[in-house]
Amino acid sequence: MITKLRITVLAENCTGQRHLLAEHGWALWIEADDRKILFDTGQGLALAHNAERLGVGLESTDAVVLSHGHYDHVGGLAAELSRFAGANLYAHPAAFRLRFSRRGPSGAQSASPPIHDADQLRHQVARLILSLTPTAVTDGVWVTGEIPRRHAFEEPDGGFYLNEARTQPDPLLDDQALYIESRRGLVVVLGCAHAGVVNTLDYVLELTGRDRIHAVLGGMHLLHANEARIIETVAALRRYDVQVVAPAHCTGGPATRKIWAELPDRCVECRVGSRFVFE
Repeated sequence: MITKLRITVLAENCTGQRHLLAEHGWALWIEADDRKILFDTGQGLALAHNAERLGVGLESTDAVVLSHGHYDHVGGLAAELSRFAGANLYAHPAAFRLRFSRRGPSGAQSASPPIHDADQLRHQVARLILSLTPTAVTDGVWVTGEIPRRHAFEEPDGGFYLNEARTQPDPLLDDQALYIESRRGLVVVLGCAHAGVVNTLDYVLELTGRDRIHAVLGGMHLLHANEARIIETVAALRRYDVQVVAPAHCTGGPATRKIWAELPDRCVECRVGSRFVFE
């Protein structure tokens, strides 16, 4: 169990503080007792700047965990790779593949990470750990690995592809989350939750044998979700008695407003510079 857990947002779509940069991206600095973990890295435009402004020394990173291989979560890895020479890097084996997103009725744009070959990283970090299954980052902190998709209402939205011609849909199997055993209970950190928020929370509870989650932070990828899916997501947050809900990044305006309206006493802002303490 982690007795002292502090999480700082280094990259997100919005910021409310002077001298901090916002970008379409996501990165968190996680201090779990004496271990320092970088969860995702944003696009790479804001990471180093915001880290310096917020007093975060990226060179002290013990582990980098990638939620999935989209540019807005992996870009900072390439931009600041020299800072992570002493860190272990955790990712799904498919995180470095080429991929594309829909642009207009017939076009596509790259959503690929800057680094396409994991072998490029093997000699540039302390250890490269590629895994499909749950993996311990340190005592009390785990990455889920590939998440089972059991709820039909959380099917991927179909906007991502493995080729520019858009003939090979991307199942986004590399999507994974982080879960932490804190003194206050389970803290779940999402990247984009392409596997589905409810699928992710269900899997974390299955892995831990728990029936409650204390906090859920991160992107929920509900931008294009219908009302039924948003309602099911809110119901799961209630069902698991989540006390701190911090929707961010790709959650989308309508879904964020609905979650705040339904859980006003549990929702908190989550933007660049936000800090969360679980002790």
